[in-house]
Amino acid sequence: MDLRKIYSPRHMHTFQVIAVTGMIMTALAQLVLVLVKKEIPNFEWLYPCWLALYVFGLFRNIYAKPHDDHHH
Repeated sequence: MDLRKIYSPRHMHTFQVIAVTGMIMTALAQLVLVLVKKEIPNFEWLYPCWLALYVFGLFRNIYAKPHDDHHH
């Protein structure tokens, strides 16, 4: 397995890129919430959701065929 599929944005699947972006944006939003002293119930549940999406994208990336394009 090519380990770059785990950490390199160039080799990540689209779902992985979305999940990493979501985690970064969620962390920034949580930082803003802490700074303005607001609390959203169950906000931390976003992290396992982003992680699940990342793992799904990782498996898609690992087990996908190299040229699995659908050209019409």
